[in-house]
Amino acid sequence: MLSLTGLLLGLCLLIWLTMRGLNLFILAPLCALFVAVTNGIPFWQTTGNADFIHAYMNGFSGFVAAWFLMFLLGSLFGKLMEHSGAADAVALWIVKKLGRAHAVAAVVLACAVLTYGGVSVFVVAFSAYPMAVSLFKDANLPRRFIPAALGLGSVTFTMTSAGSPEIQNWIPIQYLHTSPYAGWEVSIVVAIFMAAFGYAWLSKMIRSAVAQGEVFIGRDSDPQLTDRALPHPLMGLIPLLVVLGLSNWLHHSLQQAALIVALSGGVLTLYLLNRRFIQNLDKALNEGVMGSLLAIGNTAAVVGFGAVAKLTPAFTDIVQTMTHLPGPELLGAAVAVSAIAGLTGSASGGQAIALPELAPVYLDRGVDAEELHRVVAISSGALDSLPHNGYVVTTIRAICGETHQQAYWPVAAVTVVVPALGTGLAILLFQWF
Repeated sequence: MLSLTGLLLGLCLLIWLTMRGLNLFILAPLCALFVAVTNGIPFWQTTGNADFIHAYMNGFSGFVAAWFLMFLLGSLFGKLMEHSGAADAVALWIVKKLGRAHAVAAVVLACAVLTYGGVSVFVVAFSAYPMAVSLFKDANLPRRFIPAALGLGSVTFTMTSAGSPEIQNWIPIQYLHTSPYAGWEVSIVVAIFMAAFGYAWLSKMIRSAVAQGEVFIGRDSDPQLTDRALPHPLMGLIPLLVVLGLSNWLHHSLQQAALIVALSGGVLTLYLLNRRFIQNLDKALNEGVMGSLLAIGNTAAVVGFGAVAKLTPAFTDIVQTMTHLPGPELLGAAVAVSAIAGLTGSASGGQAIALPELAPVYLDRGVDAEELHRVVAISSGALDSLPHNGYVVTTIRAICGETHQQAYWPVAAVTVVVPALGTGLAILLFQWF
């Protein structure tokens, strides 16, 4: 009981202090140390890895070693899309096709196209925010819903869908020996459901807020859409297609390395097609490098927390309970992955911790690897979006300048509840067909 109490208190402390703006590089190891102390885990020992220092650092460094190149190339790709104006060109093209009357749909679709094309979800939020402000202002919609619109397009039906080059769709390949298209038939149905239901729910929340008198309130700090020359939208779409095409063409022969080649090809194509629009290449590259270090560092910090949590008796008990839930085997896998993703505040971090433990268990029970891949990917995108999630904190506070009190509940609706419902739908479809 003490072990479970210490683990839950450590998690609550991590969530609460993250919401108060503390740095994850400092906060995550301190909360992990709290979990270690309350569970009797030694601070340091010269042999073995069952101590706080070894567990935390192995978890941190292991995630960085496995995924650094993907984070780096993804961030460089996104920053070049941003600095060349290619991201703006694609987004504005979508707005022009849909019309400004469909402000929410335009924001969601622009984020979806960029995310499914391989741009980091953090970079997508930064790139789409100025356009979102302009659209919400013209439509006089409450700005506190902008983070939810960005999240719906970025971290729901695109991030974990079949074929997506986001790492949340690629981590399972390492453990299940599947492809990024695993369970694609069910994935299409679930993606359509999440997009349609999430959009309908978000639109209803916005209409309700408008009916109660909420309006758009401008700020002096609001970004302005510039009138600088932009490349043709095709010059932004072609690099996205290169990433998608290479990643799915090479995954059989190169496995995880296919994503590195695909993102490299996307970066090179993007530069060659749009180099005359890049005003400061050094700045774009430096921002891309720093952005990748921050993104992977924040994720690795909470993976380290999860690695310490794995040493506790409570963690073992939780995994045992999850993997023996009544009902379909896929349900237990989904609940376990979602819970661990919630514990770490990261879909990718949750998968990296859960799959080494869970994959052998469910494969030994005869669970289809492709079905397991898709359910794990979708379920990892549910509870990961709790208040301490890095994307949530960055988007709400740093990018949109909102507070959790004002903006988080719409975000939770579309990035926690909708993926959870999508997970349930995926399990039902796999069971029926």
